[in-house]
Amino acid sequence: MSSQRVEEAPVEARRKEIFMALVEAQDQEVGVARSRRLIAERFSVAESLVRAIEEEGLDHEWPPL
Repeated sequence: MSSQRVEEAPVEARRKEIFMALVEAQDQEVGVARSRRLIAERFSVAESLVRAIEEEGLDHEWPPL
């Protein structure tokens, strides 16, 4: 059995908050990979979830885009 935990996606408002923080970090010229790690730590979520939220935010043009 895999030791990797399954993480449920947060509600949309929380995902938008995470996306906004990620965009703001990248606007501060923090590298993409580092910004994902920092935001994952800040919101206590997996980095893979941050990547998924990033993709969702870009696809739906969430603010601050």
